[in-house]
Parts: sequence; structure tokens; C-alpha cells
Amino acid sequence: MSTSITNAFVSQFSSNVQMLSQQMGSLLRDSVATESVTGEKSFHDQVGQAAAVAKTSRHSDTPLMDTPHTRRMITMQEYEYADLIDDGDKVKMLIDPTSTYAKAAAAAMGRAMDDSIISALGGTAQTGKDGGTATVLPSAQKIVHGSAGLTQAKLVSAKKLLDAKSVDPSIQRYIVVSPEQIEDLLNITAVTSSDFNTVKALVQGEIDTFVGFKFIVSNRLKDDGTSRLCYAWAEDGCMLAINKDVTSRIEERADKSYSTQVYYCSSHGASRMEEEKVVEIACNE
Repeated sequence: MSTSITNAFVSQFSSNVQMLSQQMGSLLRDSVATESVTGEKSFHDQVGQAAAVAKTSRHSDTPLMDTPHTRRMITMQEYEYADLIDDGDKVKMLIDPTSTYAKAAAAAMGRAMDDSIISALGGTAQTGKDGGTATVLPSAQKIVHGSAGLTQAKLVSAKKLLDAKSVDPSIQRYIVVSPEQIEDLLNITAVTSSDFNTVKALVQGEIDTFVGFKFIVSNRLKDDGTSRLCYAWAEDGCMLAINKDVTSRIEERADKSYSTQVYYCSSHGASRMEEEKVVEIACNE
């Protein structure tokens, strides 16, 4: 192989992939709380709500509040992606951040991260001092499909559920849907409705927020055969723990006719942090 694979070459490629994975790889990374962690498992403390008490006399005893505390455990999962390149000119392309190889790597790792977040939003969270208690999303936080796709009524219901649990309205709220749900909104919104132009602008990408939720369109949502499970949440309602951000290696493989192998890996995990801050919306398709 005439192309010299130097440490600087590898470092540049790794930086490109990491930059792209943050900018365009994962659609959901910036919509949840993120924390860098070490080890195979990480623990994240939650502090619950407490009430102040009225002072009834001078020099009274100081009231001690038993503020509720819980923990969530996140288990790291390693993800890998590799490819072989047998053309020296193509190897040179690796350090170009716009190359198809760098974009493909970023997209692959980003999809893995999105899958982790989506699974965490609707899945079982590990709660307790040692993470030994399984906590599911309660039915009260789920909106049934009702033989309908995504409707404005469902969005209003999701907002109401969050508001009813006193979720801070200043914290950004998101909703992840598939392209089908965006089309649902446009089809059910009458042309004469005052919301029609807003929904149309949402479909065309001119705006990204409707009924208080910032929309994220993804094709990674689960389809159980009858409905698509979409999720609405407050940003701090889900945690992404990153043990190792996207890194890469480039080396020649003597066992593969000295083709160049590019290898990418990352280690992360995700968990729903508070059930009250997540709403599952089933949409008929």
C-alpha cells in the first residue's frame, strides 16, 4: 500500500468521525441530558420533590425534611463498525470530513445511539441503590392509538400529562415521530384551521416546534404491526451516558491482501430518569 497511514492520519480521521457523529450522526443526542462516565455501569442520583413547612413560632425547632432520593443505573454497551478499503486513493479520502466513509461511519454510530435513547424512553429503567429494581413506564404515561394516527388532540394530551406532573415548562420538550406522523398532522388539519399553516411549515421543515414540542423525525421508531410508538419528553427526562465517544483505528490487514481496515467503536448507554417526564404516544399506521 503506497499510502502511509501515520498517527496524524488516524487522528485526523478519528476527529472527523467524532465531529460528524455529533453534528449529523445522532438525531437525538442533543435532546437528552448527557454525561461522560467511566466503567461498565454508571449510577445517577435523583432528588425528588419536598415541601416547605410554615414556621409557627419564634425559636422553634428546625424542621428536617426527608427529601426523597432514588438512583438509576445505566449499563454501557459497546458498538462497533468496520469496513475494508482496497484502493489507495480511497484511503486518502478518509481524512476528508465530507467523504462518504466518514459520513457512513458517523451515521452508523449515530443510529446506534438513537436506538439506545429510544429504547430507554419506553423501556425498563434500572432503579435503586444497586439498580436491582425494574421500573417500567406506567400506563398513565401512555396515550393509546385509538385507531388514529398522530393528532393534535394527542399532542395536547401529551402536553397536559407533562404539565399535570409540574414538569418545568422552561425545560425544552421534544417529540420523536416518523415521517408518517408528520403526514398525519397535515392530513387531519383542515385548510380553514388556524393551525394549518403552522403544520404545513412543520412538514416543509420551515419550523420545528408545534404545541410546545420540538419535533425530531426518525425512522428508528418501533412498529408493533398496528401502531408506531412515538415519544414526547422533557430534556432531563432521559440520560445518555457516554463511556467512550466515537473513536477509530486504521490499519493494513495482511490477511486481507493488505487492504486497509477502518474500524470505529463507541460505548454508551441510556436510561429514562423520571417517568413523569416521558409520554408514549401510540399512532395507528
